[in-house]
Amino acid sequence: MFERRLDLSLSSEETCFLWGPRQTGKSTLLKTRFPGAVIYDLLLSDQYRRFVADPAILRQECEARGLNRGNQKDPIIIDEVQKVPELLDEIHWLIENRGLRFILCGSSPRKVKRSHANLLGGRGVRYELFPLVYPEVPGFSLLKALNSGLLPRHYLGKSPAKLLEAYIVDYLKEEITAEAVTRNIPAFNRFFEVAALCNGEMINFNNIAGDCGISAPTVKGYFQILEDTLIGRFVPAFRKRAKRRLIQAPRFVFFDMGIVAHLTRRGEVKEGSELFGRAFEHFITLEVFAHSSYSELNYPVAYWRTASQLEVDLVLDDAVAIEIKSTDRAADKHLRGLRAFKEEHKCNCILVSRDPAPRKTSDGIMILPWQDFLERLWSNEIIK
Repeated sequence: MFERRLDLSLSSEETCFLWGPRQTGKSTLLKTRFPGAVIYDLLLSDQYRRFVADPAILRQECEARGLNRGNQKDPIIIDEVQKVPELLDEIHWLIENRGLRFILCGSSPRKVKRSHANLLGGRGVRYELFPLVYPEVPGFSLLKALNSGLLPRHYLGKSPAKLLEAYIVDYLKEEITAEAVTRNIPAFNRFFEVAALCNGEMINFNNIAGDCGISAPTVKGYFQILEDTLIGRFVPAFRKRAKRRLIQAPRFVFFDMGIVAHLTRRGEVKEGSELFGRAFEHFITLEVFAHSSYSELNYPVAYWRTASQLEVDLVLDDAVAIEIKSTDRAADKHLRGLRAFKEEHKCNCILVSRDPAPRKTSDGIMILPWQDFLERLWSNEIIK
C-alpha cells in the first residue's frame, strides 16, 4: 500500500472534487481514508442505471439516512461522477439545504463541463491525484519508473508492457476519442501518437497538423481535449523582463512516462542513452507539477528558451530556475542556460543530475543529485 501525499483534510469542512486519470488510485485512496463513508460507484451498472433514470434517488436516500450537517461524519463519495452529471443538481440542493459534504471523484472534468452541469456555484474544492510520486514509493527504482511509468498497477506489475497496451487501447484511445466529438477517428489516433513523440518539446500546431492531415485549429482542439481530460498539460514559455529574444511556443507533457514510452514504441530505456535523458527530464518535470499541486503552493511552472538556443527546463514562480541533465558528472557546458538566465533574473539556480553528491559552483549554482533534489522539493525546501 502506498502512502499518498494528497491531503484531503479539507473534506471535513467542504465538498470536494477529486479528479485524476484512470488508475491513479483515486478509489483506493478514498476507501482507505474514509472506510466508513457511503460510496456510490457509478462504474457499477446497477448504480449507474438507477441514477440515470432518476437522479432524485440520491436525495431520497440521504434523507432516509437522516443525514445533516450536525451528524455527518464522513463525506459521501460519488465515484465517476462525470457519468451522471445530472446528480450535481441534487448534490447542490443537499449542500445548501442539509449542509452535507461530498467527495465527487472522476477521470474527466471535461464531461461535466461539456454537459453544462451544475458545478456547485464554486462550492466544490478541486483536487487532482497524480500517478505515484517519489516519496510515496518505498525503494523507488528510477529505471522501473522511466520504463513502466508510475501508475500504481503498472509500476508494480510483472508485465507492464501488456498493462500499458490495455490501458491505452481500452481507456485512452476509446474514452479520449469519444471526447474528441469527431468522426475522423484515424486522424485523432494519429494525432495522439504524434503528440507523444512531441512530449516535452515545443509545440508547433502547423507542423503537427501537416503530419496528421488535419487543420491547425483542429490540432489545438485535440490538445485541449488531452489537457481537459488530464492526460497532459502545457508548460508555457517564461516571458518576463526579457532582454534576449525568446521562444514563445508552449511545450506539452503527458501525465506519465510509461504512456509516452508505449505510444512512441521507443523500446527499453537504458542508462546513458538519449531516451534515458528525455525520460529523466519528463520524470523530474512531473514531480514538480505534482508538488505544486499537493503542497497547495500552486506555483506556476514555465520553461525559458532563447532564439539562440539557450534554455532552462523549468522556472518555478520566478524564484527558482532548474535545468535537468541525466549526466553523472555535471560540467560547465551543462550550466550555460542557467548562467544566461541568471544574468537577467535574480533567482536560485539548480542543476538536477545524477552526480553522486551535492555541490555548489563559484557563482552560486547548486548541482543536486536527483534524489537529493526530490527530497528537498517534497520537504518544501526548494520553493516555499
